[in-house]
Amino acid sequence: MSLKGTTEKMPWTKQPQYENLLVFSVGEKWYCFVDIEKFEFCDLKCDPEKSKGLQTQYEGITPGWHMNKKHWISVHFNSDVPDDVIKQLIASSYNLVLHELPHRQQEELEE
Repeated sequence: MSLKGTTEKMPWTKQPQYENLLVFSVGEKWYCFVDIEKFEFCDLKCDPEKSKGLQTQYEGITPGWHMNKKHWISVHFNSDVPDDVIKQLIASSYNLVLHELPHRQQEELEE
């Protein structure tokens, strides 16, 4: 929530298999989601080339659960992925989505 313009919501409260998913967005575009009941991993948007290297480097980074495997990764919390790397990946995911927004929205968020 510390990233500017971030909103959170739980869009599937009426669908039992997804009711615990908390989604973080900027400009209505997702950049992170996590199951708040299990809290085992989060899904993050990731550059496809960077994704491959991360999955090779860390056992705790896998193709994105339930998302486009080319553009999303799952980052498992109790794994070999250090907390500072997780924080960097969250910021990177946010920035990827931010730069996909129309320039006007980007400018508004930078103010």
